[in-house]
Amino acid sequence: MSRHPKNWSLAGPCIIFIPTNKAKSSVDEQTSPSPFIQNVFHFEQENLNFNDLAKDVNGFTHWSAREYMVMLGYESYEAFRKAINKAISTCTTLDIDVSENFQQTTIDVAGRPEKDFRLSRFACYLVAMNADPKKLQVAQAQAFFAATAETIRRYVDNAEDVERVLIREEVSTHEKALNSAAKTAGVSDQGFALFQNAGYRGMYNMNLSQLKKHKGLQQGNRSLLDFMGKDELAANLFRLTQTELKLKNDQVCGQNNAVRVAEDVGKKVRNTMLEISGTKPEDMELAEDIKKVRTSLKQTHKGLNQIDG
Repeated sequence: MSRHPKNWSLAGPCIIFIPTNKAKSSVDEQTSPSPFIQNVFHFEQENLNFNDLAKDVNGFTHWSAREYMVMLGYESYEAFRKAINKAISTCTTLDIDVSENFQQTTIDVAGRPEKDFRLSRFACYLVAMNADPKKLQVAQAQAFFAATAETIRRYVDNAEDVERVLIREEVSTHEKALNSAAKTAGVSDQGFALFQNAGYRGMYNMNLSQLKKHKGLQQGNRSLLDFMGKDELAANLFRLTQTELKLKNDQVCGQNNAVRVAEDVGKKVRNTMLEISGTKPEDMELAEDIKKVRTSLKQTHKGLNQIDG
């Protein structure tokens, strides 16, 4: 029996291949994935869909990553692993148990043992949100999960927000690394605020306090990074990594010299952005509070996995 509410519907087929018999997938865990010949991202009870292809091992409802790869329009498992790895990283960032959503296993593919994952419904959602957005099947899968989770109070249906969570975590990691490099270069604890501000001043052509006002950030005590969109976060991540690299490679010594490096690197990032997109970084719009996005993802995790008990 189908696992979804009877009245849900999803327009726009995503043509892929699925097993031909109408029944819950019974593909053995130790055999290669079955060929696919229909659309799965729909809620039509007379045809097999994503829900019907679920498997159950010891009470764990899941989907084979190698089968899911085909559903999303991928031909290479190596390429698909990139989306899986990003999804796993998202779980880690959210402090969600990876092993409850991504279980490693081995299946037989053309007579050879190959690694596979048993993916929970939430894992499938995260993989779809981190998959190639140019693929029609990926867009259809995202719409499918949005319809599946429409009863969840908060649901993240913007793939960019999911990516923001990952980039924000990377920024935090590299901020710590830059702090260490700056300290090694001679920046004091009292002088670190000046060092940090220099990087922003170079990139945004204004001090951090002025930048918050310019962007209209009302929570003045919060980090501006928590409200940056994906592209702006990525640009700041690049600024941080390159500043750290410059301090180390040039063996910069002295607080004034370190401050100068931070501002110079910021200016170069700014000039690159202007050259490529013509957009001033200070004019990039604020995004939703990253804390709210993280909370929404955790609620999505809880809501989607409740569907499977």
